[in-house]
Amino acid sequence: MELHPYTWARNKSHYNPFCSFASKILKYALYIIVGLLLNNSSGFSQIKRKGKSAKGTPLLNLEKFDRKKMHFGFALGFNTADFIMETNLNDTLFKLESQRQSGFNLGIITDLHMGPYFDLRFIPTLAFAQRNLEYTYLFHDAEQLEVLTKEVESTFLNFPLNLKYRSVRQTNFAAYIIGGASYSFDLASQHKTDNKNAQLGDVVVKLNRHSYLWEIGVGFDFFLEYFKFSPELKMSYGFNNVAIMDNTMFSEPINSLKSKIFTLSFNFEG
Repeated sequence: MELHPYTWARNKSHYNPFCSFASKILKYALYIIVGLLLNNSSGFSQIKRKGKSAKGTPLLNLEKFDRKKMHFGFALGFNTADFIMETNLNDTLFKLESQRQSGFNLGIITDLHMGPYFDLRFIPTLAFAQRNLEYTYLFHDAEQLEVLTKEVESTFLNFPLNLKYRSVRQTNFAAYIIGGASYSFDLASQHKTDNKNAQLGDVVVKLNRHSYLWEIGVGFDFFLEYFKFSPELKMSYGFNNVAIMDNTMFSEPINSLKSKIFTLSFNFEG
């Protein structure tokens, strides 16, 4: 049985130079991180052996850390990107789903210490993300389902502003929650692409370059001998519709697309 012509609409793979370059940066950065953590293992061993100082108090790393007004550092992370969708299916389109994909982030940390419990954090971040839209068509004449997948790649410049609330420091550990908002600019957006004269396989799902998101997350501060290490899990939910309606077979079923991103970050501050 011959496939329906709509099966020609499957996306082709495209080489992304930004992703290739960032992958190399992340690779070398991870080598440096492992080296730093191994170097700091001597500090952990020292605490384990001695346990307490000569005065009988627990040993503290970075004792003067919270006395500084500003802190700087960098963040490396992994993200899972998805869409929150509102759809309008027709007689031919049986199902439309968003398939989440993985990506990674590189960020620079600026932290304003506002008191013993609060910090204001600004972390400009370069994020590489992808979401796949899976269209399932039911063709009654052929009596079969055809699944078409459109890849939606994004390279975001994120500008999040978060308020951090931290617990009381317990020796070299503290827990915290964060919340705030973020503005994202999509460098890889194809919003100017002309789909009118494009072949069916080259039609793209166009997105607005600008998105706005609410953010909330949790994390832990570990005060090591030379720097503070903080694993952090953050959820970001878009509140503006980023879909551009240009009357193609891929945009017509979409009423709204909003970003939904989960990020696991590893923060390093000195």
